[in-house]
Amino acid sequence: MKNQKSKPSLAVKMGIALALGIIAGFLFMFLRESLNSSGNGDIWNTINNILFQDITAEGATSAIGLFYIIGQMFIRALQLVIIPMVFTSIALAIGTISDTKTLGRISFKTISWFLLCYLFALLLAGIVGLSLFNAGFFNVSDLSGLEASSGTTGSNPLLVVLNMVPSNVATAFSNNTAVLAIVFLAVSLGLAMNVLGEEKTATLKNFLKELNDVIVVFLNFVVTKFGPLAIFVLLSRTFATYGIDYLKPALVYAVTTIILLLLFLTVGYSLIIWIGTKLNPIMFLKKIAKVIVFAFSTSSSAAALPLNLETTTNELGVDTKIASFVLPLGMTVNMNGNAIMQVIATLFIAGCAGYDVTPLSLLVISLLSLVASVGTPAAPGAGAVILFTILSGVGFTNDGALLAYGLILAINRPIEMLMTTLNVVGASCTSVYVAKSEGLLNKDVYNSKVK
Repeated sequence: MKNQKSKPSLAVKMGIALALGIIAGFLFMFLRESLNSSGNGDIWNTINNILFQDITAEGATSAIGLFYIIGQMFIRALQLVIIPMVFTSIALAIGTISDTKTLGRISFKTISWFLLCYLFALLLAGIVGLSLFNAGFFNVSDLSGLEASSGTTGSNPLLVVLNMVPSNVATAFSNNTAVLAIVFLAVSLGLAMNVLGEEKTATLKNFLKELNDVIVVFLNFVVTKFGPLAIFVLLSRTFATYGIDYLKPALVYAVTTIILLLLFLTVGYSLIIWIGTKLNPIMFLKKIAKVIVFAFSTSSSAAALPLNLETTTNELGVDTKIASFVLPLGMTVNMNGNAIMQVIATLFIAGCAGYDVTPLSLLVISLLSLVASVGTPAAPGAGAVILFTILSGVGFTNDGALLAYGLILAINRPIEMLMTTLNVVGASCTSVYVAKSEGLLNKDVYNSKVK
């Protein structure tokens, strides 16, 4: 039998699609400029109608728009799973915290610490991101051809709070922008299942879990099988239609996000350990280093869980019953990496698409990031899909926003690897804090030499 060559990973395919998309986009951009400058604009119009034209635009009734159709079909496939994914995953996440009598205090400390770390991450990303946004680093100089939009309707911003509680369940589920309403329904369902108990809600929980599994399989299939092709056509169309202006803000987004993730991973968690437990943070970083490497290389919180559990208990001195509760819960609830990426990415997209972002709208973005990330499933590209949930929730959905979102899909793989690492280490950090506060941390083990 012939040895089968190992297939390239999704990250490699994404990278190839990114490179080919940029190359093709530059070639089309050069062709466009050459044809227009030589008086052959009609030829370019024909090429544009066949490949790139938005077929929903006025006067485009005879256009084919092949690249536009492929890109939009991919985007719509992601939109298709937003509401069911958010609803099932958050309902299940809340519904798993059932033994409140014996773990009530530990649950409260765990969730509170997760949220506190999350707020620190949001604050860091919000300050840096809004500063860059106001300084114009995310702006695209030429927005001609894009749908003009300010991102606001002039209505009272408190309507966002009011609309969190839907008056009609069917309406909430049929509207991709009603994300907060879906989160409210999911949290309510999860809490109600906890009150009723495991016996009465076993069938419902199994149904939600199976539905969530189907959604993850669908999402995995769409991103894995069609993601590279979609990235190629989205990037090609971006540069062919709007040019190189998107590269600079995309580079600013990537560099800023990576720096903030690394800063929070090293300095942020060190401060959290020192302030929250009065322990030496250097010992924590040294012992968690192997988990950092493993989580980054696998880009999977689930895959890193066994090593994280072993390291947290055997080398950091956390009691097994604390680590066994906090670490699995952190796979779903603790999303510090998502907070940083999604805030910076949303501001980058807003800048590219011509939307205005105020401190109040940034607060809404942060709230959406918080509640949407709670149920992020362990699937490739899930963080980017949650990002689309946030964009839909704040109304950043014009053509420029979708093009910028396509760029993020292409370049986000290493960033998502860092996000996963941040989330995994954050769960271990929380375990140390909870164990210390409960008197279940072995300080001698924590302070022992690194194995």
